Amino acid sequence: MADYAIIKLGGKQYVVREGEKLLVDRLPLDENKTFKPDVIFASGNGKPDLAPKGSPVTAKVLAHVRGDKIRIGKYRRRTGYRRHTGFRSSLTQIQIESIGAKRSTAPKKESAAEKPKRSISTKQKETA
Repeated sequence: MADYAIIKLGGKQYVVREGEKLLVDRLPLDENKTFKPDVIFASGNGKPDLAPKGSPVTAKVLAHVRGDKIRIGKYRRRTGYRRHTGFRSSLTQIQIESIGAKRSTAPKKESAAEKPKRSISTKQKETA
């Protein structure tokens, strides 16, 4: 299992650990669905792996939430100009279920066309 990984979601990169919950930009997935984000870097047990093949990170969508309201105020002095607006970002809360999925190792191929070992012929035995 890896200690941490760097994943890419929505054009942003996140450093994640197993069991961690984080808020990311809204994802087009239903709640309680698992997915495999793009992995840029995985590290653990002293073996860093840049751009690992396969996807060793599994994440689960917990909920779709709204972020805190951001109040925006515009003001220009001596003109009576005042504007107030607000903004709430749409977010998705995810949980990292596993990092470092079990990689299937390909069985070693046995060479079917191996040449048999040469035995010493009778002529070679006589001369030796």
